[in-house]
Amino acid sequence: MHSNWITIKQQGDNEYSGYLSLPPSGKGPGLILLQEIWGVNEHIQAVADQYALAGYVVLAPDIFWQFEHRVSLNYDDAGNQQAFDYYSKMDFADAALHIKDAVATLRSLPAVTAKVGVVGYCMGGQLAYRTAASSQVDAAVCYYGGGIDRCLELSEQLTLPIMFHYAKNDSHISQAAVSKVKSAFKDKAKAIFYDYADTEHGFNCWGRPAMFNQKASALALGRTLTFLSEHL
Repeated sequence: MHSNWITIKQQGDNEYSGYLSLPPSGKGPGLILLQEIWGVNEHIQAVADQYALAGYVVLAPDIFWQFEHRVSLNYDDAGNQQAFDYYSKMDFADAALHIKDAVATLRSLPAVTAKVGVVGYCMGGQLAYRTAASSQVDAAVCYYGGGIDRCLELSEQLTLPIMFHYAKNDSHISQAAVSKVKSAFKDKAKAIFYDYADTEHGFNCWGRPAMFNQKASALALGRTLTFLSEHL
């Protein structure tokens, strides 16, 4: 398996970076991996490598590039403060436009031999939803995406297969918000929802032991890989 940072070019002279992880075979379906608020840090790079080991060509774009290039924050007080500061300044609609450039870059790679999907965690969960609504990818997975309930008008544009993972004890996303999202997708056969009992927000992140739930993480990963194998 090989990984490195590559350049993602945009219109004009702007460009930013993305962490690219190739599968052992060197080729496969494409997967955009969208970060939490701590950037493309050690955890997100490990998640990218995990999907690459499953056979995907994975690109994790540096979402916070407009504030600082290659943001990689720790899960400590200083890292949390910086992460939430960047998060508070971010324009989600604008970030979704930049992700289109990452999708185009990934599709152009010779290693990508099939369709392209997107998987996002936390902040990246909402961005995966927005990316899916733009029809730039072929399937999407949203892990505990905060704020989706506040942009449900985009659901009308969404026709591709999409999967949602939610924590039942999420201290950041209320069950009322989850219910709104489910209601918006009730007539969409390609939308799948999974709820995980006794789990907190960020249950997939082993870098945060207080939130990590091994059983839920493994179950969600299995469901995600099955879903991606069916649609990519």
